[in-house]
Amino acid sequence: MNIVESLKARGFVDNTTHEEELEAYLATPGKRCYIGFDPTGASLHVGHLVTVMALCHMQRAGHCPIALVGGGTGMIGDPSGKTEMRQLLTPEIIEENKAGLRGQLSRFLDFSDEKAFLLDNADWLTGLEYIPFLREIGRHFSVNRMIKAESYRARIDSDEGLSFIEFNYMLLQAYDFYELSRTHECYLQMGGSDQWGNIVAGVELIRRKLGKTAFGITFPLIMTSAGIKMGKTHKGAVWLDPEKTSPYEYYQFWVNTDDADVKRFMALFTFLPMEEIDALENLSGADLNNAKAILAFEATALCHGKEAALEAYKSAAAMFGARTIPATLLSSSGIPRGGEQSAMDSVPCLEMEKASFEGDGMPVFKLFVVTELAKSGGAARKLIQQGGAYLNGERLESDSRMVTLADFDEEEIVLRAGKKRYHRVKLG
Repeated sequence: MNIVESLKARGFVDNTTHEEELEAYLATPGKRCYIGFDPTGASLHVGHLVTVMALCHMQRAGHCPIALVGGGTGMIGDPSGKTEMRQLLTPEIIEENKAGLRGQLSRFLDFSDEKAFLLDNADWLTGLEYIPFLREIGRHFSVNRMIKAESYRARIDSDEGLSFIEFNYMLLQAYDFYELSRTHECYLQMGGSDQWGNIVAGVELIRRKLGKTAFGITFPLIMTSAGIKMGKTHKGAVWLDPEKTSPYEYYQFWVNTDDADVKRFMALFTFLPMEEIDALENLSGADLNNAKAILAFEATALCHGKEAALEAYKSAAAMFGARTIPATLLSSSGIPRGGEQSAMDSVPCLEMEKASFEGDGMPVFKLFVVTELAKSGGAARKLIQQGGAYLNGERLESDSRMVTLADFDEEEIVLRAGKKRYHRVKLG
C-alpha cells in the first residue's frame, strides 16, 4: 500500500490534485512535503493533530517533511475559516509562539540529519519588495478566481468583510509553495480542507513560474460523533503544551472518547496497524473501554513521551481501578497489560518499619515529607488543607490524620499528591 492509499485508509484525505501523478511522485522515498503552521499561539492543540500526524506518516514512509512556521504570514493572518479579521501579532509575540511550536513539533518529528526541516517563511517574505512582487507574482493571479475561493467568499459575505491585507494572504501562501519548490525541491503541500484554494493557487504558480507539476492534499475537518469540532471541550481547547493541559488531563480527554469515534480516532491519532484497528468494529462494553485506554495511552505517549503516558495510566488506575487488557487487543500497543499490579509496580516505593505505624501511628503530613511528595511539613500541611493529598485513593480531610497499621492493605498504602504524583509505602 502506498502512502496516499495509507492516508486514505486512515481517514486523512479529503481531496487531492493530480492523484495518479501524486502517487507516482511519492513512490520514490525522499520526496519533500510541507504543512504551514500559523504562530497565533505558543501551543498547538488537538485540532492540529491531523496535520502533525500526516507529516509523521510521510516521514515514516521515507519522505522528508517540512514544518513551515508562518512568521511572515502570521503578521497578516489567514482569513480561512474565520468570520472576522484576526488580531495582528507583533514580531515579539510571533517569536515567542514560534519557540513553543518548535518544541512541540520536535516531539513528533525527527529533525536530525535533515530527516525533516523546520522553516520560517519570514526568512523570505519580510524581505520582499512590493512593486517587484506585484510584477513577478501578482500578475499570475485572477481576482475573479480568488474571490470565488471559499475562504474569501465567506469573509466577503460577512458583516466585517474582507480587508485588503487579508486579501493578499493567498498570494503569500502560494509564494511560500513556490519558494519551497525552488529552494528545497518540495512539490507537495498539505493542509486542512479550508486551505484548498490557497494550495491550488500555489500549484498553479509553480506551473506558471517553473513549468513543473506540484501537488496538494487536503484533510477533512474532524468532528466528533456529537458534532463538536475535534479538540474542543466544555473547558476549552485541549493543548499539546503540558503546562496548559497536563499529560493526565490529555490522557483523560482520549479515554472519554465517544464509543462511535474510537476506531476512527485510533486510525487518525495513533500509529497502530490498520489490521488491528479494523478488528475494533464490533467491540462493546469492557472491551471497548479497554480500547479507549489504549487510544489514550498511545496518543499521550506520542505527545508527551512513554513515561508520561505510563504515569497517566497509573494515575487513572489508582483513581478509577486498573484494567486487565487482553494481549490480543491491539497487540502492537505498549500499554501495560497486567492489570493493577502492572500499573503500580513502577510507582516509587519506600519500605518502612512496622513499628512506625503501631499504636497511634505516624502523622500523615510527616509521611508526605518522608516520601518526598512534599518538601517540608508546612508544604505537606498546605497540600492537605487545599485538598490535594490522598491516602489509598481517598482525599485527606485533616493534616492531623494519623496513619496506622489499619490503613495498610497487604502491608502497603498508596499516597498521592495532586493528580499524578504517587508513592507507595510498604512495611519492611
